[in-house]
Amino acid sequence: MRKVILLLVVLIAACSQDPNETAIYGDTGLAVNCRAYVQVSIDSWRNEEYPTQEIMNALERNCGENGWLWGNEE
Repeated sequence: MRKVILLLVVLIAACSQDPNETAIYGDTGLAVNCRAYVQVSIDSWRNEEYPTQEIMNALERNCGENGWLWGNEE
């Protein structure tokens, strides 16, 4: 019984990868996952390239609860 439980724990741990563990950028240099997109957004805000509200709207659209970038990988 212990071997079965250990096997299940190992299988579950092996299958649970976080697609946002590292920042991923595409061939064009654009963000592909949320971790990269959030960093690009922060950098844009610090450089005053876009107003805060525009950045927040884009973050919500791309990395919010139903964001387009969740789980995307190149």
